[in-house]
Amino acid sequence: MTMDFTKLFELIIAASLINNFVFTRFLGLCIFFGVSKKMETAVGMSVTFTAVMMISAALSWVIFNFVMVPLDITFLKIIVFIGVIAAFVQASDTIMRKVAPGLYYKLGIYLALISTNCIILAVPLINAGEHYNFIESLAFGLGSGIGFALALIIMASIREKLELADIPAPFRGLPMAFIVSGLIALAFTGFSGLITL
Repeated sequence: MTMDFTKLFELIIAASLINNFVFTRFLGLCIFFGVSKKMETAVGMSVTFTAVMMISAALSWVIFNFVMVPLDITFLKIIVFIGVIAAFVQASDTIMRKVAPGLYYKLGIYLALISTNCIILAVPLINAGEHYNFIESLAFGLGSGIGFALALIIMASIREKLELADIPAPFRGLPMAFIVSGLIALAFTGFSGLITL
């Protein structure tokens, strides 16, 4: 049993730090740069993204293993996973509009972009490709969500400080964000090789 917990812990650490989708695989950059301007929106998107990632990983695993594999239609996994994710994101969009309208309007278009985000789609595809069991799929979804949350919160904290800095005009805004994210990505490469799965 301890071996299983060790493997799950390694899977979470590997997904969040070593194979971070933003800093090592360079996925999900549209939302990363769009939402990381303010800490409040970064935290809200982090929670939403992690929840969507875990639930879509669970739903996709169930559909893949109990419907697609028995029917031998695994070649349709991209289309099916996009449909599952889009349906779930639409539901979470409606719930957030009712429960937290302030955060809903601050997240704006980026909330709708979750459904087509490559990170959200990558998690069930990797789960299916690696043949993870249900708990491992949830752990991978959680680790990926934590990694994306970590990337957003680090970047938002730096970008809020940069607003007060005296930056040359050509580097203000997105150019400085690219430079900072490149430096953070270099720092994250220090985790490579830490755990081998």
